[in-house]
Amino acid sequence: MISSIKPASSSMSIAISGGVRRSIPTKLKFSPLPIIKNCHNQSLNSNVVSHQKPLHISSTSNFKREVRVEAYEADRSRPLDINIELPDEQSAQKLKIGIYFATWWALNVVFNIYNKKVLNAFPYPWLTSTLSLACGSLMMLVSWATRIADAPKTDIDFWKTLFPVALAHTIGHVAATVSMSKVAVSFTHIIKSGEPAFSVLVSRLFMGETFPLPVYLSLLPIIGGCALAAITELNFNITGFMGAMISNLAFVFRNIFSKKGMKGKSVSGMNYYACLSMMSLVILTPFAIAVEGPQMWAAGWQNAVSQVGPNFVWWVVAQSVFYHLYNQVSYMSLDQISPLTFSIGNTMKRISVIVASIIIFHTPIQPVNALGAAIAILGTFLYSQAKQ
Repeated sequence: MISSIKPASSSMSIAISGGVRRSIPTKLKFSPLPIIKNCHNQSLNSNVVSHQKPLHISSTSNFKREVRVEAYEADRSRPLDINIELPDEQSAQKLKIGIYFATWWALNVVFNIYNKKVLNAFPYPWLTSTLSLACGSLMMLVSWATRIADAPKTDIDFWKTLFPVALAHTIGHVAATVSMSKVAVSFTHIIKSGEPAFSVLVSRLFMGETFPLPVYLSLLPIIGGCALAAITELNFNITGFMGAMISNLAFVFRNIFSKKGMKGKSVSGMNYYACLSMMSLVILTPFAIAVEGPQMWAAGWQNAVSQVGPNFVWWVVAQSVFYHLYNQVSYMSLDQISPLTFSIGNTMKRISVIVASIIIFHTPIQPVNALGAAIAILGTFLYSQAKQ
């Protein structure tokens, strides 16, 4: 709207928010513009709007003497929550995840190599599993005592919820070690790639969960690939095969118990696995003594040292240390990445272990056996995609 103000004799004061006062006339005449009718038609005819009768102020009786003019200011009571990640931060996060994966895969490959060397010379998987847990527990106790790592704050409820997780972890760990003592490392990991099939089966039967059709379809190449690899394995052993299968089932229950029992627990991934190792050690030790016993261990140890030499002790220490480190890194990586990314990383880890073990141990493998392994691993990857 366009208007004009004509001054009279007196004036009034206007205070502007900038601190400046100006004096303007107090008696002003105001005359409204006449209502323009059919403005649209007139504008179409002349394309010009007339302003010959401007707006005047005729009285100031209803106006205050002081008028404050203020600029609009946005409401700061509720700040905008804008989470913009800078390119440098994104690159640093990707680099961090890459380091986690590379370390995880490397440690796992080294563990499997030394673990197989130990089991070839010392075929006592129960003691070997116990030493792995004992070494990791000792490492974490020393780290807490020397303040290298902060000790977790736990209570009795924490250990109660941890017990079923530790029990399943103990069974899975021993079963996998028994499997690798009987068959090739590559064959054990091919069978262990069928863990998603057990996960779906257990979740469906015991938890009542349902899955979309692509998840069920992704299980077909997993089951088919594992079956093809098993029937074409040159050094097939039923104990090794069953050990890998039991390990799959136990680790599925471990994951389920962990998800249900650890909700709301403020324990880091590193400390969580440390506590898990300690409780598993307590569970496993009496069973290892009952199944194998000190007499068998002593005889087997002397035989291994006589055949391998002092390097055998280094092998035992290496497989125990690297077992704890690779599991610790995997639990630490869960704090940084999504479950989907972790599943993909786990699939790639299994590929690296299979390839490395075949190369190092010169494992004979047939083309059909390799095809079965490839199909099973591909199915595992498709499952991780369909699950999301």
